[in-house]
Amino acid sequence: MSNSTLAVRLIRPLLALTMGVSVLTGLSGCIAVLAGGAVGGAMSVSDRRTFGSQTEDAAIELKGANRINGVFGDAVHVDVNSYNRKVLLTGEVKDEATKARVENEIKAIENVQSVVNEIQVSLFLSSFSSRSSDAYISTKARTALVSTADIYSSSFKVVTEAGVVYLMGRVSQREGTTAADAVRGVSGVQKVVKVFEYIDEAEVKNYVPKDTSATTVTEPAPTPATTSPVTSPN
Repeated sequence: MSNSTLAVRLIRPLLALTMGVSVLTGLSGCIAVLAGGAVGGAMSVSDRRTFGSQTEDAAIELKGANRINGVFGDAVHVDVNSYNRKVLLTGEVKDEATKARVENEIKAIENVQSVVNEIQVSLFLSSFSSRSSDAYISTKARTALVSTADIYSSSFKVVTEAGVVYLMGRVSQREGTTAADAVRGVSGVQKVVKVFEYIDEAEVKNYVPKDTSATTVTEPAPTPATTSPVTSPN
């Protein structure tokens, strides 16, 4: 076997391995993007926002987080939540001037219609344990909404900051009051703040899921088989 032939045989597996790694690296990036989209940007057909509004809200939250990180970095802790283009800002900053600057940055984002600025001015930013506790309270609050009669939990968005639960959504006055009362009973909740877009009860009825459990399907009666007379040969 010549040296050139041996070199080719050795190089081919290395090329194949290199190409395989490149493909897997590209795929891992795609998988990460898809997973992130599935988790962070999941859309619900039972949501009272249009799919267009849900898409815009997801974009506002992403742009807002990126803008705050780019402008302020680790000097602030701000969460951006959008519902039907109304943005709720929570978290902590170190002075009133920064609080105002954050709000102005968010107002400049495309499709933002209004901003509710609930950012607290504090010398210290919240700790990881505090944020973990807030996440747990949000989970319990959502569970309480699921268990509450006469409301639909999918109509609400729950945000918790320092034990204060913010409820967002397109709901009626009745639904908003019922939901707030349910969440107030959750352990760890310090206060409930309603950040709703109110609609009337007539519109609420448009979103009530239709009950198809009682629908029955009647199978058509089988068609009797017809037989042709058999004529015996003479």
